[in-house]
Amino acid sequence: MAGRGATHRPIEALGTTALLLALPALISSRYGAALAAVPPPASMPPPAAPATAVVRAAVPRAVRYPLTRQRRALLATIRFAEGTWANGASHGYRTLYGGELVSSLERHPDTVVVKNYASAAAGAYQMLPATWKAASRRLGLRGFGPANQDQAALYLADQRGALAAIDRGQLSDEAMARLAGEWASFPLHHGGSAYGQPVKSAGQLRRFFEEQLHGRPLQPQPGAEGRLG
Repeated sequence: MAGRGATHRPIEALGTTALLLALPALISSRYGAALAAVPPPASMPPPAAPATAVVRAAVPRAVRYPLTRQRRALLATIRFAEGTWANGASHGYRTLYGGELVSSLERHPDTVVVKNYASAAAGAYQMLPATWKAASRRLGLRGFGPANQDQAALYLADQRGALAAIDRGQLSDEAMARLAGEWASFPLHHGGSAYGQPVKSAGQLRRFFEEQLHGRPLQPQPGAEGRLG
């Protein structure tokens, strides 16, 4: 038995070795065609845009408020309430609190005047420096000229939620109460000021608004310094 086993072992070893040597060739011949038919991997998608680009695209552009007949009537009414109407004359835009006029509208005067109260309000809509700074920055305005003051006033009215009613041609009690949060001369629902200052009556302001809306609305004045954007 031992002799027979010794006789066949070299042959078995040889067969095993040959099989191992032939295996790669078998695999190559049997599956080569199939592997060759597999399409190459798809090209990688382009990298996503950087997060910073998305953020920049989401930044809103400067707001612009067209001067419709209703909005002109509102602007005139605010000036009437604040004491800077002056029959629509352009020097109302150069008025400091207390009535003094400034010579330049390159920027907000930021001048404190003491007269009954201490205030740095200026312009046709008697804006405080901080209020003007925030509005002008939001709208991208340069200079304190009349056109820019108009835009800032409409922006403030919009922020107070009163502009929608104005665009419908209505200076309602609710709209005046909303504007009272921005301009002390406008009355709240009970008729008083939000800041304890003198106010125009709701009836008086509404009549003036209606006259401007249906009569002779505020027209742009010559010599309007300042520009948008």
